[in-house]
Amino acid sequence: MKKSFFSLLLLPLLFVACGKEHVAVCPEAAQSLENIPYAPVPVTLQFPLGFPTMPLPADNPLTEDGIQLGRHLFFDKILSGDLSMGCSDCHQPRYGFTDGRRFSTGIDGIEGHRSAMPLMNVGFSSEVSQEGRNFMWDGRFPSLEVQALAPTNDPIELHGNWPDIECRLRAHPTYPALFRKAFGIRSTDEITRQLVAKALSQFQRSIVVGANSKYYRAQLGLENLTDSENRGRMMFFANDTTGQELPDAECAHCHNGSQFTNFRFVNNGLQPAATLTDFLDPGLGRINGRNADNGKFKTPSLWNVVLTAPYMHAGQFATLEEVIDHYDRGGQYSPNRATELVQLEQAPAFTPQQKADLIAFLHTLTDTAYLSNPLYTSPF
Repeated sequence: MKKSFFSLLLLPLLFVACGKEHVAVCPEAAQSLENIPYAPVPVTLQFPLGFPTMPLPADNPLTEDGIQLGRHLFFDKILSGDLSMGCSDCHQPRYGFTDGRRFSTGIDGIEGHRSAMPLMNVGFSSEVSQEGRNFMWDGRFPSLEVQALAPTNDPIELHGNWPDIECRLRAHPTYPALFRKAFGIRSTDEITRQLVAKALSQFQRSIVVGANSKYYRAQLGLENLTDSENRGRMMFFANDTTGQELPDAECAHCHNGSQFTNFRFVNNGLQPAATLTDFLDPGLGRINGRNADNGKFKTPSLWNVVLTAPYMHAGQFATLEEVIDHYDRGGQYSPNRATELVQLEQAPAFTPQQKADLIAFLHTLTDTAYLSNPLYTSPF
């Protein structure tokens, strides 16, 4: 990836506040930005060997200034109703771009009912489409650009409104120039929520991890897995080449390919349900209206999984040990529970050593090099 990104320091913008209400006043007249040079520099992301090419929308190509604008907006609190939270509060780099909480909490202190999804390698999520739904635990959004619009308006997340946010950005001392450099707009009245979404999406697509993990380096012959890590690898992929008669942990049926996910929606036995209409949280089924898809949630990538606890769509499990125990038991019964869980339920239980080996392997999928990359830290 090109690294010659501009370093920009944003000036704070003050708003008149009354309690939780912050009202931005739009400029009386649009201001011309055409005196600011517009010279977009394309960015070509560099992917680890074996990774697919990331699908990019034709109307939102990656540029240096687009990614930088997205980075500023991601770490800023200007997109929230009361200027107290931003995207990065629920997607913190140190937690693999999650927040380390079971349920994320918005500006009014209200908890949601889902755990924040990690954003690493999120740009690959549109590699495989299931009914055109690729994003969020329940697949409610078809693209990053559409998804990026939602948190600001959500009353339990950033609880703002887009007309007000657009006014803030148009009146800001610094953002108009950043939008001009990123998208070539001619005046401040062209700053819109759609451009905010495009910039945020560009930044998120730039978050690519994996190349500095022990697993990836071992694949290239640059590092060796320990005996425990290697046994865990063989269980994970059902690839026993040593004659040790290791069990198939059934992991790779869903967590496969370069991204350790099939990008699909699966019922992994988290909710007991006697019938297809008994799920407390229907997941994908609530979105598409199909009872057969009730209880199904998106399979997440396992890159940096050790950083993203608690686990599952509702943060049910605090540790990887609890996750392994859940799958070892086959999960909880429901009519459309994944067949792999039925097989695990019927198979002999994993030994303590086998569980430890699986977890040792999952640790090899850790790549924290991005934490020292200025591109993924706050510019403020």
